[in-house]
Amino acid sequence: MRTPTILVHRPGGPAELRLESRELPPPPAREVRVRHAAIGLNFIDVYYRSGLYTPPQLPFTPGMEGAGVVTELGPQVHEIEVGTRVAYATRPMGAYALERNIPVSRLVRIPDDLEESVAAAVLLKGLTAEYLLRRMVALQRGTWVLVHSAAGGVGSLLVQWAKHLGLHVIGTVSSKAKADAARADGADEVVLLPGEDLVERVKKVTLGTGCSAVYDAVGKDTFARSLECVGVRGLLASYGQSSGLIPPLDLRQLATNSIFLARPSIFHYTASDADYQGAGSEVLGLAAAGVLKCRIGQTFPLAQAARAHEALEARKTSGSTLLVP
Repeated sequence: MRTPTILVHRPGGPAELRLESRELPPPPAREVRVRHAAIGLNFIDVYYRSGLYTPPQLPFTPGMEGAGVVTELGPQVHEIEVGTRVAYATRPMGAYALERNIPVSRLVRIPDDLEESVAAAVLLKGLTAEYLLRRMVALQRGTWVLVHSAAGGVGSLLVQWAKHLGLHVIGTVSSKAKADAARADGADEVVLLPGEDLVERVKKVTLGTGCSAVYDAVGKDTFARSLECVGVRGLLASYGQSSGLIPPLDLRQLATNSIFLARPSIFHYTASDADYQGAGSEVLGLAAAGVLKCRIGQTFPLAQAARAHEALEARKTSGSTLLVP
């Protein structure tokens, strides 16, 4: 069968995202076919499209997150049935399509009381928040953390989950509207960037001790100030670079507070099926329970994937963005 699919034939700008009709073979052994109800848009899709990250081959179909219904089973699949609602995140890529084949081991069942659109919007970002907060560092209740882009897709979930764990949160945002969203998610303090003195505000709020953890997906524009916000033996997790690559670092800068610096990848925290399934079920469970509230700020038809990428790169999005086939 043929299915509408976004293909990238060469790395470049958003215009390289082209809607084509592509042949989809029957699912092979241990894979199933999923018909998407919604597809999650994430900054990692931009990195692969632009060539910052090397794609597995050319042409390729971007996208690592989606939700929908199982429509066909490949050989040796016994643990799931046709008609089951499922979501998935991380590799293998290929979500920007009406339908796709995917290994059954990478599917997470959607709870009965959770909409497919929410599952598609929350899973990858929730998996990121899970490892950043739960598995990278042991954070004590009552300590301070700093979350950049606190109204963004991952940032919003980081704020909510941090508050659920009993942490105090400082969030940075780029507009007053996003400041209101971050406060609604539970941020104790919100800093507008550019404009406010982030380091001075952090020192004041934390009474000079700094933050136990700083979560920075912005990169070049915030990294130097992020370092100054980390407290003694604190963590700076640089997990993205939406503003550009970070310049070379003099490691002596970390000695000021014995800072732990990490550049983590979600793929290393979801490599085993057991870790992936456990974390994925927890994320969707917390979303179904209302602990993690996912704001779907905007949706685009699959055919307008280029427009969605333009908006994301221009920081004109808030919360999560979905592509709808």
